[in-house]
Amino acid sequence: MHSTARIAALGTYVPERRLTNDDLEALVETNDEWIVQRTGIRERRIAGEDEFTSHLCIRAVEDLLRRYPGALEGVDLVLAATTTPDYPFPTVSCLIQDAFKLPNAGTLDLSAACTGFTYALHLANGMITSRMHRKVLVVAGECMSKTIDYTDRSTCILFGDGAGAAVVEYSEEGAFLAAHMGSDGSGGLHVYRAGMSDTLNGQPLDGNGKVVQNGREVYKWAVRTVPEGVQQLHASLPEGTPAVDWFIPHSANLKMIDSISEKAGFTKDKTLTSAEYYGNTSAASIPLALQLGIDAGKVKRGDLLAMYGFGAGLTHLGLVVRW
Repeated sequence: MHSTARIAALGTYVPERRLTNDDLEALVETNDEWIVQRTGIRERRIAGEDEFTSHLCIRAVEDLLRRYPGALEGVDLVLAATTTPDYPFPTVSCLIQDAFKLPNAGTLDLSAACTGFTYALHLANGMITSRMHRKVLVVAGECMSKTIDYTDRSTCILFGDGAGAAVVEYSEEGAFLAAHMGSDGSGGLHVYRAGMSDTLNGQPLDGNGKVVQNGREVYKWAVRTVPEGVQQLHASLPEGTPAVDWFIPHSANLKMIDSISEKAGFTKDKTLTSAEYYGNTSAASIPLALQLGIDAGKVKRGDLLAMYGFGAGLTHLGLVVRW
């Protein structure tokens, strides 16, 4: 089906508090050189004690409105991608709808971990192209710091907090050119957070409700799966489509991204990331990277973007979109 949707606006937000590698050295046995060498991360932003995912998301939408005044007029659906909602219910999307008094908007939270933003864009495109909606506010936000065990150096060095927001609207010149989506539920034990159940596939879960990750297994899966997915994306592009201008993978770990980009055929200078100063912000990492690219004058209207989310579940979804 020919897409009739485009991304019309973007905004982002990260909390003010910085957690540097030197700060982490005081908490666990680690140091700046060790962290940078293995992850490329230097800082992450951490939400305040009374600051939660909905607050970050609302600030991201406020930033969007500063950049694109009037962009929320006519929004008829709010999609919030998060695995760290303020509450099981009311949903983050309902809190956003109320904050901006969107009178005719339905609301839906979507849980796809680090793939959340691309999943939500894919769903927004489908809703608009099928004519069920005309204007969707997509917001991806996480307070990962509230789910991290700061005595576990394998996870606490990685994660940070942030949010991104995008308006996807009807357009005859559809900008969603290709999608490739998949999952591997058998890898659930490689990265999880226990909830009502503390077993998975008959295995007891660790972490007392904090994030637990087998970094080696996730790394192996991602560096195999994402480049294969990028190949599928290229293969499904309409004939005559020019080369992709920018690759924007989920910013999990910059060493992992180097490997993925190389295998996927993208050079470092054509890959946009957000992890160096924001850490792994899960669903928020791709919009944060895109906004950094726009603000630096790299990404221009009309450029082709290959965005590729991947993460817990295991889930992955890539999109080629004209900015």
